[in-house]
Amino acid sequence: MRATLLTLLLLSSSSVFAAGPSFNCNAGPAIKTFGGSSWLVYACDDRHSVVVITAPGSTAAPFYFIFAYGADGYQLHGEGTGNKAATDAAYKELSQLKASEITNLFNDAAKVAK
Repeated sequence: MRATLLTLLLLSSSSVFAAGPSFNCNAGPAIKTFGGSSWLVYACDDRHSVVVITAPGSTAAPFYFIFAYGADGYQLHGEGTGNKAATDAAYKELSQLKASEITNLFNDAAKVAK
């Protein structure tokens, strides 16, 4: 079910995907903490992009971020209706990650069995 959710999430009305191809993000999850909340990190089949979804029971839920990879490198986008303080704290931390750190998130998620 989570794989279907992630595929649908990526095909949603988000402007991140309006002009680009669709992909699946079902490798993972690696469990990480951002902004003091727990998040589930999934690697995408484009071999670069990463989806970060609120963990069950998180005050930031429901919310997701995606590091979408393209010609200009990574772009961070987020959507949801979770607690604004929690999602803002996570955004602040995620937005400061370097490309190598995002690659590490991808690798951590990719190592986790489905």
